[in-house]
Amino acid sequence: MRNVVIAKHFIKATTAILSTMAGITAVPGDPYVKKNQVACGDISAIIGVTGPKKGTISVSFTTESATELVLGLLGGAVEDIDQDMQDAVGEVANMISGQARASIAEGGLILQGATPSVVVGKNHMIHHLTQGVIMAIPFSTQAGKFTVEFCLE
Repeated sequence: MRNVVIAKHFIKATTAILSTMAGITAVPGDPYVKKNQVACGDISAIIGVTGPKKGTISVSFTTESATELVLGLLGGAVEDIDQDMQDAVGEVANMISGQARASIAEGGLILQGATPSVVVGKNHMIHHLTQGVIMAIPFSTQAGKFTVEFCLE
């Protein structure tokens, strides 16, 4: 399965999950080949993938878009914004990964996902587990931007 086809599954899963779970309209930009490992946001969830293709999936939010995500998910019942942000980003990444992988599986490519790990900080690195091409899909929301990446080989 080609990266362009895989990207379409991630776009569909991402827009559906954010709309359904947090009431957020996520507008996808054009997918592109990312040339470095610097995160496109301030908080990222990274998920290892195994199966016929191995690699990683990541979702990186700016602080503004992660805050919008937390408020959308929790409806304003925020107790600890930093911890809630980490939990929300990890959980949403897991849902996006799961829905995209289920859709990809319909085409015959079965991928298993690991538990997400969350990394926080400006200019942090996302170390994809393989040497394959890193595909990045930028999204914009009313509050800010986020990026979904995958690197499978």
